[in-house]
Amino acid sequence: MNSLEEHSGEDRLAAFYNQRAVLHPVHPLTHQRVEQREKFIARLKAEGRHAVLEIGSGPGLDGLKFVQAGIHYTGVDLSEEQVRIATAKGLNVSVASARSLPFADGAFPAVWTMSTLLHIPNSDIDDVVRELARVAAPGAPIAVGLWSGDDEEVLNPEDVIQPQRFFSRRSDAALRRIFGRHGEIDEFITWPEGTGAESGPGAGRWTQHYQFLVLRTPRAQHT
Repeated sequence: MNSLEEHSGEDRLAAFYNQRAVLHPVHPLTHQRVEQREKFIARLKAEGRHAVLEIGSGPGLDGLKFVQAGIHYTGVDLSEEQVRIATAKGLNVSVASARSLPFADGAFPAVWTMSTLLHIPNSDIDDVVRELARVAAPGAPIAVGLWSGDDEEVLNPEDVIQPQRFFSRRSDAALRRIFGRHGEIDEFITWPEGTGAESGPGAGRWTQHYQFLVLRTPRAQHT
């Protein structure tokens, strides 16, 4: 493990978000993110998929919308404070790691994870994607959202809360290669970084856009 990867530990990330949950509990979603969530909900309904697992549930902004749409929702997050906020809203959320999810193989017909896997270093990302695919049913859609970059691993210069967050900022090509190893990419779109409340991480120092993809897990083989 290099010196920067030492900053990618889950305890550090949980400590950051525990503080952020108290200091800045409201973090609005961009209109593009909202649009993609609504499209994903429509996709689930069209395919007869009635449940979803969210990795990195945060305070439950997306979780509430899934529930309101009639989708059975389960969420996990590293931050105990974020989980407390989400469960206070009536959501089924627990503390767990994407590296080792406490669910059976094929337990969920869909998975949703936004702005979360960018905290996973390249040395671990394939294992994490493999774990998401493990708990997803055969042929399930896994929706992933990330901020792009030039294939570098850095700490976020905008973080006043300590410890600073680790980011693995991946190019579109790198992202396609990583996820393409674990299934078929159904959809891959990007949109430019906004301003103000719709700006991304990096305190304006990073050139980036948002990446949204839907990975389709391999379907069951019939013999």
